[in-house]
Amino acid sequence: MANIPRPEHPRPQMLRQSWESLNGSWEFEIDHGKSGFERKLYESGSFSQRIIVPFCPESKLSGIEYKDFMAAVWYRRSFSLSKVRMTGRILLHFGAVDYKASVYINGQLAGTHSGGYVSFTLDISRLVAEGENTLVVCAEDDVQSGNQPGGKQSDRYYSYGCLYTRTTGIWQTVWLEYVPERYIKNYRIIPDPENGRALLTVRLAGTPAADGGPESPPVEAVAYFGGREVCRAAARVSGDSACLVLPIPNPVLWDLGKPNLYDLDINWGRDSVKGYFGMRSVSLTNNTIHINGRPVYQRLVLDQGFYPDGIYTAPGNEDLRKDIELSMAAGFNGARLHQKVFEEQFLYWADKLGYIVWGEHASWRLNIDRREGYLPFATEWQEIVERDFNHPSIVGWCPLNETGKSQVDDILRGLYTLTKQLDPTRPVIDTSGYVHVITDVLDTHDYEQDPKTFEKAYAGMEGENVYYPHDIHGLFSKNIPYFVSEYGGTWWNAEEAAQSASQGWGYGNRCKTIEEVYARIEGLTRALLDNPRICAFCYTQLTDVEQEQNGIYTYDRQAKFDMNRIKAIFSAPAAIEKQG
Repeated sequence: MANIPRPEHPRPQMLRQSWESLNGSWEFEIDHGKSGFERKLYESGSFSQRIIVPFCPESKLSGIEYKDFMAAVWYRRSFSLSKVRMTGRILLHFGAVDYKASVYINGQLAGTHSGGYVSFTLDISRLVAEGENTLVVCAEDDVQSGNQPGGKQSDRYYSYGCLYTRTTGIWQTVWLEYVPERYIKNYRIIPDPENGRALLTVRLAGTPAADGGPESPPVEAVAYFGGREVCRAAARVSGDSACLVLPIPNPVLWDLGKPNLYDLDINWGRDSVKGYFGMRSVSLTNNTIHINGRPVYQRLVLDQGFYPDGIYTAPGNEDLRKDIELSMAAGFNGARLHQKVFEEQFLYWADKLGYIVWGEHASWRLNIDRREGYLPFATEWQEIVERDFNHPSIVGWCPLNETGKSQVDDILRGLYTLTKQLDPTRPVIDTSGYVHVITDVLDTHDYEQDPKTFEKAYAGMEGENVYYPHDIHGLFSKNIPYFVSEYGGTWWNAEEAAQSASQGWGYGNRCKTIEEVYARIEGLTRALLDNPRICAFCYTQLTDVEQEQNGIYTYDRQAKFDMNRIKAIFSAPAAIEKQG
């Protein structure tokens, strides 16, 4: 796979040896009029360009770099199957396709998927043949419609403010996987360190008679730590799943900066997968968020997940790890993954480095009041939580961002309830920013740039007669944790400051000197750390993104400041840690 872009296996928690990346050069065509279906491009026809998958056509790395709106785009490539590969089932996986994907194998529709941010899988066994096969993908995208989530993708031709270059079509890895007739579909693992165990549910696919009889073999699982076997368990299949209890005596906890992970082997009949899990707990106690039973001040950074040459897609796997390392070097212990569902490889590195994150959907650009917007959004959100459930780095969920006061309360309540049903183990924020209907954590966005005014706004939270800034929070219990989930955004571009120019964008007035930047960031941050009612912050933001110039680093990941000074600001002791 030396010449294949992004050659690593895209699902580190679901590893099989029998897989093949389809990244690389594909035929490509832009279909402005969406006439490709009528012209039957899925059967034949000439494609005028070539694109490098998994990079979107707007990006430089794709080889296309077309920045205008594209109603639909078409992809085509061939792949070859040997007789040996044809003995089982053939699964076709897509990391993400924005927005509606129609997939054809040898001219026949294999399936469709709506949702530009989550993975999907198609069983193409009945459509393929030994030898050469043709794969065609059409992606339809309309970020201006109000019916699909677009996150920070610009709804204008140019980027502006805090909205950036769009992503259309395939933007994560495409791959084939070869499995037996009966195979392991996925699994869910719930760590329970307080009781020295992990609860494992394995979901299965395939007909019971495929292995020669009605009896299904048991599902077996083995957990390892540091290469040493810790435990093994087995359970009979009931329906299409099996439930196992893995005893973990004296569990070694996964924690911030202490990424202790257990390796996991799951076997069922002729199929086996490798994964991992972390033993850690998340709970809410006395105005704080606890990890493994102790209060942890969450020093988070807003991470937009954009890259100069790849837009939504990191150029390489090492770039995903580097972003986390840059964040930690700046004094942060985690991130709010903002208005984008990050690829699983990013979460893998968060797991491996002991870095906490909040999962969020890309709800901007969506009119969630409309049935056409809400139903696909809720469906995709369910797929997102399901896909990422097993990552110990994820410590909370937030489906929506900055929902207006006019939005229907029942929608917010419904999404909160749905999320809690999907995952009762983590806290949920109904919608981040300015409105709360039902939530486990109160949060607010506050881009006040004067540290004294900022501190004064939150001073009334102390004492018995607790006051929550912003009247939307007044009906909630004083015992609920409080999280300032966006602040700062301090605008600084050294070159523009030297020229007294303001071509970029940031919050408030741009600082005139770098010392003013340090003073502003420290004053705003100190106000939050010293407040015993505040348990978490999220600073805007990790890097500059295009015209938005309020990052700790530049868009190409170069430091803008003395990182020792920056780290000292964000990692200073917090009031809740002193109390704990």
